[in-house]
Amino acid sequence: ADIGGTTPGSMPPFSTRIDEEGVQINNVKLVDRGIFLEEEVRTLLATGGGTTPYPSRNPQQNLADLRAQIAANEKGVQELSKMVDQFGLDVVQAYMRHVQDNAEESVRRVITHLKDGQFTLPLDNGAQISVAVKVNVAERSAVIDFAGTSAQQMNNFNAPRAVCMAAVLYVFRTLVDDDIPLNAGCLKPLQVIIPQGSMLNPNPPASVVAGNVETSTCITNALFGALGVMAGSQPTMNNFTFGNAQYQYYETIAGGSGAGAVLDASGQAVRGFDGTSVVQTHMTNSRLTDPEVLEFRFPVVLDSYEIQRGSGGAGRWAGGDGGVRRVRFLEAMTASILSNGRLNPAFGMAGGKPGRAGANRVLRANGQVEELGHIGAALMEPGDVFEISTPGGGGFGECVAH
Repeated sequence: ADIGGTTPGSMPPFSTRIDEEGVQINNVKLVDRGIFLEEEVRTLLATGGGTTPYPSRNPQQNLADLRAQIAANEKGVQELSKMVDQFGLDVVQAYMRHVQDNAEESVRRVITHLKDGQFTLPLDNGAQISVAVKVNVAERSAVIDFAGTSAQQMNNFNAPRAVCMAAVLYVFRTLVDDDIPLNAGCLKPLQVIIPQGSMLNPNPPASVVAGNVETSTCITNALFGALGVMAGSQPTMNNFTFGNAQYQYYETIAGGSGAGAVLDASGQAVRGFDGTSVVQTHMTNSRLTDPEVLEFRFPVVLDSYEIQRGSGGAGRWAGGDGGVRRVRFLEAMTASILSNGRLNPAFGMAGGKPGRAGANRVLRANGQVEELGHIGAALMEPGDVFEISTPGGGGFGECVAH
């Protein structure tokens, strides 16, 4: 929930350097011969270890997270060792290779049905993500080239190269109907070109806190756009953080997913699907805290959370609707929003209409309304409400008259 940084929740909307985003852990030993180095790690988190003047606000919570991760890894070690004991190392390694080879073959089969495509997706901060997909049917391979993407940004929408690779892996895995585990074999047929010094491959000390949440989501949308198979889903995770010295909280908020279609060899839609309303899309991989738990642990009240009807884009297949979430504060806290899709909504595809853009507002207890941009922060007083309207998804295909 918090590893330091200039704002509680470690998602500062206005960071320009990575040291403003929290403690950096660079090759630090966590466990030594079976012993968790608790005091050393606690000191690193509590002081910043020389990497940042903004250390963790709750090192005890971080230590609990690390213990859980260590336990999960230890369980994995035990189960893998048990498997080797039962089947033998040669058999286990052979199946590991088979899993990757099978994934590679599955993606190669998909590639033969794809066509060359290009797409440029604008971000609210003025940057853009450009991607071109060039298919080699004979070799059953593809080149994914991000040339034309904006240069490294002074804001925090830069994404490390690994984030971009993860987005590419995700998109091509979604194209495979086979029931295969996600693994690096999916990437073997793909050559990915990401220009050094671009916002998708930045140089230190670039700020990157929005890269894994906002920019990754935009990369997936741009790839689906280049492939022509799906309209844009909400181009954001709507990162909402609030806190003070005692409380820190971070959540992502669902919106509308894009409509899409399965295309035949000629590029015609064989069958399609509507988008889904108020759902976490693509790279989000998270769930909201239950309202009862949120209100029990933090001095806030969830006033309402509802579907924003009609916010999905129209089309032969309609985009999913976004939502409206209102959180009322019972104590003074700093609240921040880090988002996208407030100026540039989710795009429509193949004649479908774009979804409705999102919005961020503060509704003061005295009746005053403050509009925030796609990034913003506000000091919340008791009785104030933070309202977040999430974007709808884009529609796919031209509307058919009945």
